[in-house]
Amino acid sequence: MSNWPAPLASGPVQGRVVIPGSKSASARSLLLAALADGPSTLSGVLESRDTRLMRAGLQTLGATFTDLSDDAVRIEPLTTVHGGGSIDVGLSGTVLRFLPPIAAMADTATGFYGDAEVSARPIAPLLDSLASMGARVDARKVPFAIGGGARFRGGAVSIDAHASSQFISALLLSGARFPEGLRLRHHGAPVPSRPHIDMTCTLLARHGVVVHHPDENSWEIAPTAISALDERIEPDLTNAATMLAAALVTGGSISTLWPADSVQAADQLAEVLVAFGGQLRYLPSPDGRLLEVTGAGSMSAVDLDLGAISEVTPVAAALAALATGPSRLRGVGHIRGHETDRLAALSTELNRLGASVTTDADSMLITPGNLRGGVFATYADHRLAHAGALIGLVTEGVELDDVGCTTKTLPDFPGLWHDLVGTAS
Repeated sequence: MSNWPAPLASGPVQGRVVIPGSKSASARSLLLAALADGPSTLSGVLESRDTRLMRAGLQTLGATFTDLSDDAVRIEPLTTVHGGGSIDVGLSGTVLRFLPPIAAMADTATGFYGDAEVSARPIAPLLDSLASMGARVDARKVPFAIGGGARFRGGAVSIDAHASSQFISALLLSGARFPEGLRLRHHGAPVPSRPHIDMTCTLLARHGVVVHHPDENSWEIAPTAISALDERIEPDLTNAATMLAAALVTGGSISTLWPADSVQAADQLAEVLVAFGGQLRYLPSPDGRLLEVTGAGSMSAVDLDLGAISEVTPVAAALAALATGPSRLRGVGHIRGHETDRLAALSTELNRLGASVTTDADSMLITPGNLRGGVFATYADHRLAHAGALIGLVTEGVELDDVGCTTKTLPDFPGLWHDLVGTAS
């Protein structure tokens, strides 16, 4: 595989970009449609490796998918869970964590396997919690097999979810189908990425499932039907923030759809762009509300807690490496367990290009330097690729060793990025 030369912008980038559907919302909506009480039609579902793996996994468990058009799919839900198959999780945290609670309801065990790197992603706390509710689990990391049938009842469970909010979402998404519902409590250090749990609860509510939230670390769901729902998936705002960040790097102006009533952490993501010096303007559009971001030509140093929106950390790190002074990104220690150890990877790659980056258990200190070209390793991580591409906008000679990893959430990232850079004046 040859390296991908990150395109250098000849000036400020301009215009509007169209971002595909949210990976996180697509995964949740596909799963809820597969567990619903009738067929559903979803449009705007992200077409990417992760969503293909999610669909394939749900199909293995008994759901049926029929593509109706370029961006619409009809889902016939599973009435009973089909065990006995094998599910490829790739490097996807959502597939790895969201599907085992469904597989636990099948009489026959389902096997889970994936890319070599996925074995490092935390999963044991979720599997332990399912076992405590009656599931049979033969291992605590990939590969593993899980089943349970009538033994698996749901009910009360305690879990330490400080390593991933997906542990909480995984149990909530299927909890209404458990014979005894779900009474879930988190114990341990604070749960990261809380807006993703909020997204889960909002989508459940749209499907008629009431999630009681007695306190900050408790959730309860009674056994109930999950209503079928036709819906359109909103754009992926973390990916949108990557594109909007190009306006900050080049001093340009970019707009994209930005839903006013988003299930994503829209306000928090926008605040990151403001912190680096971006000027924001919301504009009406026939397709929905737009967010326009204009860069000032230089970027401010920041001190940000990204614990709730840690997916944006690689982009924020790239911006910090190009800012006017040292920046600190806090609350991000848990991203060591994402697609790769993102803190270590960002430190290595940004230091290689001339920045000065140090990390501790929960934060990064980034001091800009005279950046130079070179190979920016992506570690098979789409967010690392986004960071390298941003650096490459204003640093000649940056090359990504694997731009193909961006298919995880943006199937044509190279094309979108080249089109964006082509707007520079």
